[in-house]
Amino acid sequence: MFKRKTKLSQAVTLSLLSLSVSSTVNAAGFQLAEYSATGLGRAYAGEAAIADNAGSQWRNPAMMTYLKGTQVSVGAIYVDPNVDVDGTVTYTDYSTGTPNQTKSASSSDFANSAVIPNIYLSHQLNDNIVLGLAAGTNYGMETDLGKDFSASHFGNEASVITKEINANIAYKLNDAFSLGGGLRYVIGEGSFGATTPSHLPSTPTHIGGGNFLPAAGTTLKYMEGDDTSYGWQVGAAWQVNDDHRIGFAYKSEVLLELEGHAEGAGFGLATGAQKNGKMDLTLPATAELASYHQLTEKLAIHASFNWTDWSSFEKLEAEFADGPSMVKVENWEDNYRLALGTTYQLDNKLVVRGGIAYDTSAVNDKNRTITIPETDRLWFSAGAGYQWSEQLTLDAGVTYIAAKDADIKESRGYASDDEAQAVGGQFVGTTTGHIWLVGVQASYTF
Repeated sequence: MFKRKTKLSQAVTLSLLSLSVSSTVNAAGFQLAEYSATGLGRAYAGEAAIADNAGSQWRNPAMMTYLKGTQVSVGAIYVDPNVDVDGTVTYTDYSTGTPNQTKSASSSDFANSAVIPNIYLSHQLNDNIVLGLAAGTNYGMETDLGKDFSASHFGNEASVITKEINANIAYKLNDAFSLGGGLRYVIGEGSFGATTPSHLPSTPTHIGGGNFLPAAGTTLKYMEGDDTSYGWQVGAAWQVNDDHRIGFAYKSEVLLELEGHAEGAGFGLATGAQKNGKMDLTLPATAELASYHQLTEKLAIHASFNWTDWSSFEKLEAEFADGPSMVKVENWEDNYRLALGTTYQLDNKLVVRGGIAYDTSAVNDKNRTITIPETDRLWFSAGAGYQWSEQLTLDAGVTYIAAKDADIKESRGYASDDEAQAVGGQFVGTTTGHIWLVGVQASYTF
């Protein structure tokens, strides 16, 4: 067995996760923003200061104090990403001993489409207290670059699915101030994998000193696991006057200890063998400062500034009974998002929305990887709402997200990356991508 592969956990990263969406062109890292179709139509601008329906509790539980009676909101967003990576691998052909050989390494549309559902319930106990229940997701993705991807030794598949249930309460202090908070229950599962690339020989190759390079297609690393955990959220709202409102919300960090099994030569296991292990995955803390301004009887504008604590995501390390194994050095940095939106009431039944947003990358150029080709994103959104009756409102939204083209180089100079490069060579390339989001929402007041 090729001894240098024993730390090849770096070949893939569990940070690539969830409801089948690529973070490359969605929110930063493996974060998901799609909590409602109502907000989608304005690029999620002003969310912590707007109370359209029961879904407002997802971004700021304090906004429930603006909801009357008992309300239910149900919706879904279809996510259609198109993410490509194109580059070359430079490697040594050990079968002939020839160095500096090159091979194309490309994968098209490797992020899966998905439907992200949500459901929300709010109930006004009295003039001051409102209770809420919410179900959706904040994090996740799924990528599959294929087993024939020539840089598969750095990772060729990964997924994480997170599901979240919130129990919330809001209290109206007076006509100007409201507070809210809630408990978050998070269910998570994930997997990752890496294989020896297709340009290696079809049989194990002796490379001297008793070391062997595995045959093409051999599993280097595969690991899967699941866990449940808890977090919390708080929010506040300030009604400056009848036309202006400011909201603030904060969600805590949530730590998942994904427990499951591992297999593959990179873990020192024979073909078909498995061993139990776990890996910590941090879902970072987030904060939002938002404002809402009613300029005229029909026209309103709103804005949001969002922060995500991605700098807490420094590394991924698998834990086994016989010791730890480094999966990937990450060294991410905090992400920021600025969104501007508008709402226009056409008549007493129809409202139209629009918005733009700029989402910064959670990695610098050095730390970008093939499996998480993270880059800056620009959102363009439009939507509408129709009041079908006094009780029923229907909303729809559509968004196009353009991702900035970005260069990728692996190894990035970390020891764990160098281990993968020693197996299949160095990758140099570029990632490109865009995504379409289409959502619908139905809200009913009892």
